[in-house]
Amino acid sequence: MKNTVIIIPTYNEIDNIQLMIDAVLSQNNDLHLLIVDDNSPDGTGQVVKDNFSNYSGRLFLEEREGKQGLGTAYIHGFKWALDKEYEFIFEMDADFSHDPNDIPVLYKACKLDGADLAIGSRYVRGVNVVNWPMSRVLLSYFASKYVRFITRMSIHDTTAGFKCYKASLLSKINLDKIKFVGYAFQIEMKFKAFLLKANIMEVPVIFTDRSRGQSKMSGGIIHEAVTGVFIMKIKSLIGKLEL
Repeated sequence: MKNTVIIIPTYNEIDNIQLMIDAVLSQNNDLHLLIVDDNSPDGTGQVVKDNFSNYSGRLFLEEREGKQGLGTAYIHGFKWALDKEYEFIFEMDADFSHDPNDIPVLYKACKLDGADLAIGSRYVRGVNVVNWPMSRVLLSYFASKYVRFITRMSIHDTTAGFKCYKASLLSKINLDKIKFVGYAFQIEMKFKAFLLKANIMEVPVIFTDRSRGQSKMSGGIIHEAVTGVFIMKIKSLIGKLEL
């Protein structure tokens, strides 16, 4: 896994961050990890710093001033990774809803199987979700169906946040033109990859709801996704969507 970095945004993940650092970096000695922390008041960033000596040259921290949103955290991380010339760039959550043991599977899809974007998919083979209430499962599942219908992307899990990009694809996307900051960011990035005719591959994974810390989901995030997808599609049809 040389030239590979995992990007994890954090805000108040003190209950998970130490376990996640160890779990990710134990996957492979060549793997690197970047934490993008939005000045977590619970001390998440300090825990990362305390691990620098244990993972010298493999663990990195970018600290931002205040909570600025998931999408902007990933954009910050993507730019950092592209500047450092990583070839494979992952995004994943800090709460273990994405299993670090699946990292090699997504890496293989890009490295060996020809994917430009590998998606850890909850819905490519049925519904692989653990510990979510039925209302949340239905919301997520039908949200992906809605996005697929509007955008015409042949992706089952359009809102998935566990992904591996080839840098060659990320460098084609104008990251300064990404509009969404919440979970709709995940849809926008996939849609622009789709419009760029990237080879997108879904890899089945099991998604497990967080057992520690607090979810960042809100009504505003859902509204952004529902309305934003429709507007994004219309712009693409009239040639106003900047890639």
